Amino acid sequence: MNTRKRHVGNGNSYRLRLIKYVHWLVTVAVFFIFWLRFRYPAGNWHVTRAFRYDIFIILGYSALLTWFNKTFNSYMLGYFRIRSLAFSQFLSDVFSVVIIYIVVSVAWLNVHSPWPFVPMLVIQAIWNSAWSYFATYFYYRVASRYHTVVVYRNRSDLARFGDISGKPIERLFNIEKYIQFDGTDFFEIKDELAPYDALFAAGVNPTLMNALCKYCAEENVRGFFLPHIGDVIMSGAEHIKSFTTPVLSVRRATKSFEYLFVKRAFDIFASGLGLIVLSPFMLLTAILIKVYDGGPVFYKQVRLTKDGKRFKIIKFRSMRVDAEKDGVARLSTGDKDPRITPVGHFIRACRLDELPQLINILRGDMSIVGPRPERPEIAAEYEKILPGFNLRLQVKAGLTGYAQVYGKYNTNPYEKLEFDLLYINQMNLLTDLELMFNTFRILFSKESTEGVESATAWMAEEKREEFEKEMVEAK
Repeated sequence: MNTRKRHVGNGNSYRLRLIKYVHWLVTVAVFFIFWLRFRYPAGNWHVTRAFRYDIFIILGYSALLTWFNKTFNSYMLGYFRIRSLAFSQFLSDVFSVVIIYIVVSVAWLNVHSPWPFVPMLVIQAIWNSAWSYFATYFYYRVASRYHTVVVYRNRSDLARFGDISGKPIERLFNIEKYIQFDGTDFFEIKDELAPYDALFAAGVNPTLMNALCKYCAEENVRGFFLPHIGDVIMSGAEHIKSFTTPVLSVRRATKSFEYLFVKRAFDIFASGLGLIVLSPFMLLTAILIKVYDGGPVFYKQVRLTKDGKRFKIIKFRSMRVDAEKDGVARLSTGDKDPRITPVGHFIRACRLDELPQLINILRGDMSIVGPRPERPEIAAEYEKILPGFNLRLQVKAGLTGYAQVYGKYNTNPYEKLEFDLLYINQMNLLTDLELMFNTFRILFSKESTEGVESATAWMAEEKREEFEKEMVEAK
């Protein structure tokens, strides 16, 4: 077995871990100092009877900060830009202190002024920016780039790896060779893989992918694979222990009654609370829409949810009243879509147009987290060239989901299906919470509002023919 040198040596790995701990400790220390200021506003820090209570608070804040940092990938040095790291850390700070403040207010049955925490957040934001800059600089000083090879079947598969050609990923992976291979015999290309310590594979035959996976494990090579739909479904397979040989079972997504009950209860609570808290913004949005052109405030449209059930989704109208006067269903092409009104551009940028969907969630048509609901006409068009697209309908549609958090608004249907199946395979309360909080992070991403040219613009003609052939063979 080839024992390759790791991308970051053990000594450097420990140092990188140490500087992450330093960031976490300083952040917690800053909170504790300002907590004492909040807890004892008169400056009397010699009170000892509440010492255990203060310890409980600091432990609670530390646990929240750790979870949010993990949720927002706040320490993904080399994979995220400096500003993304600093912003993720700032979100972790904000959500942690807000939750602590709410808990303390409820426990004390008294709402104290939150202003002592404002300068704390400013200091933490400055610390986050400085740390992200110097930690990223240090990371690139000690981490060598991966010598990378890309194995792909055709140009369309290669195009799906577009993100590895952009910063900051390109600073991690030095792509030195591309191997176009449509065969199944791994040994035909094995010798070509030997000089590389990172491998990307896209669209390759399942037999070849299996061999490449084993190769990466045996040779200590970082492997990155674009999965087939079947691979995503298998990722949620259940190990059946009653057989004397390893057997994996897959079936339609089924969740326990307890999980569904808690999920629905949370949907009712969150949507109800959201409608109350956000009602001033919703009222202002409604007035702006009405004043602009006198048309209807809301826009209702038929969408699909669990098991293909149809419902009318409610949004604030962001387009002209006659946006689809010819009756043809069209996807938005983004900010350049001429059908969007000036008010529509504003409410889309602020995501205010989505707020009325809280009514759909309260009614039970949708959930907070789940696959985004498609229009029946668009879904039917996708289904013609992507058999299995209706697998997204195994669960209730959602306001946010995997595809929205980890993809883009214009993520193509094939990858949208993969994202949604990843969520369906691992639905649980923790995953739902992570996706909900990550939604706040992507609200500030410009890419999340990009549109698409049409329902099938994601697939060029030559790619569509290859894809249809692949799907027929897979069936």
